[in-house]
Amino acid sequence: MTHLSVEMLAADAIEPITSAGHAQLGIAVLAGIAVIVLLITKFKLHAFLSLIIGSLVLGAVAGAPLDKAIASFSTGLGTTVAGTGVLIALGAVLGRLLADSGGADQIVDTILAKAGGRAMPWAMVLIAGIVGLPIFFEVGIVLLIPVVLLVAKRGNFSLMRIGIPALAGLSVMHGLIPPHPGPLAAIDAVKANLGVTLALGVVVAVPTAIIAGPVFSRYAARWVDIQPPEKMVPERASDDLHQRPGFGITVATVLLPVVMMLAKALVDIVVDDPGHTVQRVFDVVGSPLIALLTAVLVAMFTLGRAAGFTRGRIAATVEKSLGPIAGVVLIVGAGGGFKQTLVDSGVGQMILDVSQGWHISALLLAWLIAVAIRLATGSATVATISAAGLVGPLAADMSTTHAALLVLAIGCGSLFFSHVNDAGFWLVKEYFGMNVGQTLKTWSVMETLISVVGIGCVLLLSLVL
Repeated sequence: MTHLSVEMLAADAIEPITSAGHAQLGIAVLAGIAVIVLLITKFKLHAFLSLIIGSLVLGAVAGAPLDKAIASFSTGLGTTVAGTGVLIALGAVLGRLLADSGGADQIVDTILAKAGGRAMPWAMVLIAGIVGLPIFFEVGIVLLIPVVLLVAKRGNFSLMRIGIPALAGLSVMHGLIPPHPGPLAAIDAVKANLGVTLALGVVVAVPTAIIAGPVFSRYAARWVDIQPPEKMVPERASDDLHQRPGFGITVATVLLPVVMMLAKALVDIVVDDPGHTVQRVFDVVGSPLIALLTAVLVAMFTLGRAAGFTRGRIAATVEKSLGPIAGVVLIVGAGGGFKQTLVDSGVGQMILDVSQGWHISALLLAWLIAVAIRLATGSATVATISAAGLVGPLAADMSTTHAALLVLAIGCGSLFFSHVNDAGFWLVKEYFGMNVGQTLKTWSVMETLISVVGIGCVLLLSLVL
């Protein structure tokens, strides 16, 4: 299904908690999102609390009894945390082991040692793609900023020529590729196949990162020609280590969960028999939980022990990795609660009813909704989860590949034009020593390129798959 002239949901769809008309539901959605935006942007309230309040406002304006709205929110929160919370935690542990063991530094140093002057921007986007696969965007920036600044200084490069490719690689991974929180939550909301989404996400991510990274960095370097700020060069994690894991084993450890999940997707396509022993084995081996858990356990030996960590040091590293992600898990969970309130209020059905005669791609609609929420809230994760809740019913009659493309369309929209209400905007501005105007001309334009090129690739894939 590629357009919104779709059939109604199945008869066993969720019973709405309100019988409000389309106009009232539309007002309820706008009110709920407006409250969330206002609380996050003007009152600086934490996104977790803002999403709770916005969900209750949505239910109240839609005419739902308060107890039912609370039940819908609680159900959505619990389901989302159960489906994605553990995966986010495992991804955080893997990322922390990669950083603290010096494995990330080993990847960076090895690739940079083999890259010449002209190849340096391409090396940076490759490094960011590999390092950014298992770790959060903010952590990736902290890991790569020292490298970006040192390479720019030693090689006499414009900071934008080196920095933009690294940021592009990290941002594309964050918005499109599981196990990052946004894509995982969207996959759960849309009921998409994780392996297929991962495979198609890589297909979309590669050309998108190239265009928004090495290619765009040529122009960004002309627009904003600045030198690395000396005060922003922090110490690297491996500077205090006597040894660190090798390049090959580090890359293999990082890619292990990806390989396991892709293997499951391949077996599903080739075997296509749920009762077949091989498919049943790979259903377990390639499940996100088992794939990430396996990678974490392997990383304790291939990364932790290889860096000379004792059992106590490894345990401490795991413990340190979990604290910082509590807020992320709660935001994702609350986003799931908001999504479930949308669904149970009948908003999804309303979108299907209203759009019966429209001739617009469902993928494009999903992208536009995510763009609007991203511009308003500044949060890619909030935009992804909210948009997925709104357009999730559109995936009911979609093929496996088109459901995966719907997730990617939402992810692309969630990255559109980062500006002053996005924490990432200020993080990049301060690390690179830019003013607001320079950050808008480089970082914000790069994010917009990722979003536009990404949805272009998604729409092209929808024509051939």
